Amino acid sequence: MTRLGQIVAELEKGDIQLEKAVELYGEGVKLSAACRRQLDEAQIKITEDGGETPPED
Repeated sequence: MTRLGQIVAELEKGDIQLEKAVELYGEGVKLSAACRRQLDEAQIKITEDGGETPPED
């Protein structure tokens, strides 16, 4: 999550070369997918343990 925040901040500055922006975007997409998988796995574990899943916003 920290790295995703850094990537977003760097992209929002807008003063980087296109090649670097594309590279950062790709890294961000991969990190976002990894975070989503971890959240999904945690939700499954909670559900399997009989806990209630938190409401979605």
